[in-house]
Amino acid sequence: MHAYYADHFVLPLPSGHRFPMGKYARLRERLVAELPEVQMLEALPASRGELALVHTPAYIEAVASGTLSPAAQREIGFPWSPAMAERARRSVGATLQACRSALGGAGLAANLAGGTHHAYADKGSGFCVFNDFAVAARLMQAEHARLNRARGPLRVAIIDLDVHQGNGTASIFANDASVFTLSLHGARNFPFRKEPSDLDVELPDGCDDDTYRDALERALGELERRFDPGLVLYLAGADPHEGDRLGRLKLSFDGLEARDRRVMDWAWQKRLPLAIAMGGGYGHDLEATVQVQVNTYRTALQYRQRWRGWAAAVPAAVAGSTHWHNAPA
Repeated sequence: MHAYYADHFVLPLPSGHRFPMGKYARLRERLVAELPEVQMLEALPASRGELALVHTPAYIEAVASGTLSPAAQREIGFPWSPAMAERARRSVGATLQACRSALGGAGLAANLAGGTHHAYADKGSGFCVFNDFAVAARLMQAEHARLNRARGPLRVAIIDLDVHQGNGTASIFANDASVFTLSLHGARNFPFRKEPSDLDVELPDGCDDDTYRDALERALGELERRFDPGLVLYLAGADPHEGDRLGRLKLSFDGLEARDRRVMDWAWQKRLPLAIAMGGGYGHDLEATVQVQVNTYRTALQYRQRWRGWAAAVPAAVAGSTHWHNAPA
């Protein structure tokens, strides 16, 4: 299973900053030690042209050149630095590479970071500079169109299970019928002004495993009823965990693992290529946040093995297609 990382680009954050930058390197260390089947690959930076599929030229230039206003930097939550700009490009690049891997025959791949769903077309917000899922959806659609002109557009489902609503992603795809945005999130959590997704499910403070499971089941049923995707982007946020400083929900390790398994099984049953990003996680104990993410990878490896077995049993032309979900089970 391919997983893409950029944790060696570390933002020089001021002392006491609440963003847990160290979680990315710690996650990679844990995966190397405990799950050697996960193949670590350095993320390449997204190009300006790729970013421009979603983001405005003026915003891309401001991030690249360091001319973001103080207000814009405050909204993002990071001070500008060359490392900030480079990490933002590579966080997008990691998701692009994961999508190409999933669509190209692997079935499932991941970004150790990403899930930057608060970034809008013309600005960043909430620790998100560029919107990796939005850029990935647009670029995969463009590449699919070049290779599969007679097959129609690639339809992308974004399943956002971070505790915070994906307002930037919802805004970017507000009038795009080829991308379905689904968000399960805390009703009273950031962002306090939410953008309408195609399907929003608001959860009460203190939401537990059973309540969350039922809400997710209904949401996946509604997604299936309304949309037929060819690619799934899954934001597996760790911040619904009961130990998260910013989450307000009360999911256990087991509840979050069941969440991951349900999404991956939903995609697997339809033979839908799946790219995963980690999203938020702000645990009082950093190791708890990392443990949630390690569990996501452990579950993903099990489904990656299913993809390998299935691909070995079907013709290469089918296994390499971006329409696997139309192939026989």
